[in-house]
Amino acid sequence: MLASMAGFVVNDTFVKLASAELATAQIMALRGIAASAFLFLLAWRFGALRPPALLKNPRLLLRTVTDVLATLTYITALGQMPIANASAVFQALPLVITLAAALLFKEPVGCRRWTALAVGFLGVMIIVKPGTEGFNVYSLAVLASVLASAVRDLTTRRMDRAVPSLFISLVTAVGVTLVGWLLIPLTGGWQPVSAPVAAYLCGAALAIAIGYIFIVQAMRVGEAGFVAPFRYSILLYALIIGFVVFGDLPSATTLFGSAVVVASGVYTLYRERVRGLTKVARTQVH
Repeated sequence: MLASMAGFVVNDTFVKLASAELATAQIMALRGIAASAFLFLLAWRFGALRPPALLKNPRLLLRTVTDVLATLTYITALGQMPIANASAVFQALPLVITLAAALLFKEPVGCRRWTALAVGFLGVMIIVKPGTEGFNVYSLAVLASVLASAVRDLTTRRMDRAVPSLFISLVTAVGVTLVGWLLIPLTGGWQPVSAPVAAYLCGAALAIAIGYIFIVQAMRVGEAGFVAPFRYSILLYALIIGFVVFGDLPSATTLFGSAVVVASGVYTLYRERVRGLTKVARTQVH
């Protein structure tokens, strides 16, 4: 999980550097070619390729569409705000997933977790700062990315386990790539790609592929309740790389809001783990 989060932050860094010259659509298109090729080779090597007919699966389609929306909104925001701020707001994802699972799928959520959710969303508001000069449309773009990602992850939970994770990742990568190419004419057209930007995009493609591979491995091999809190290491990576590469130093308010989000998220994951262990114990007794 630590390696996965490092991969995602390195991807974000390269994407942010490339966004100084290229529009979001062109970044999605070019990065997607390399990422899709890499994932295709992996899926082929491990026997994870499946017939094209599977692409008609409604859940796979929904997952792909929501991942495209999440990518589009997040990359758009990343080019216009500090990487640490974007990462901090995005850490509301586990909270949103818990809330959505409770409201849509009637998954039980106790009083403690409801309180943790409320505190976590308060932390997000501290970071976003609605109603102040620091609030802008890019903050809303990150929140839109969080919502799209929550739908994506909840859909993934309910997909047939016989469908390999590599195949799902490949379909998503191809979908993001195609949408990027389709949007290029609508977002200023094709822009020349300099050698440094080409290197950034290659680095981003490799980093995001590594991130996906390691996170799948972490969740399949490790105990989910123990592994999941290590997701928040991405904030530390983002703070360090944001300062070293871009010279960004988050305000005290942003740091405080990030701490609130992380604390509430970790507690929510802890309560989910306790609930899972209790459920297993009751099952064994009966």
